[in-house]
Amino acid sequence: MESIEKHIEADIRELENPNISPQRRRHIESELEDLEQYQEDHPNEHRDPTALELYCNTNPDALECRVYED
Repeated sequence: MESIEKHIEADIRELENPNISPQRRRHIESELEDLEQYQEDHPNEHRDPTALELYCNTNPDALECRVYED
């Protein structure tokens, strides 16, 4: 996606489709929740975050999210 706003819009449009599978619906709802939280935590950032960035925003203490400085 071009931006987080467009990604959120696309997820909302997809959730409006009554024919999507229950698994896909749960995935999109979870992704949308993470995107909205990321957008709230980073209001000046408009690029579409990666899955790792979304995960680390929710789980900053996870091993995968640690940043080491020399």
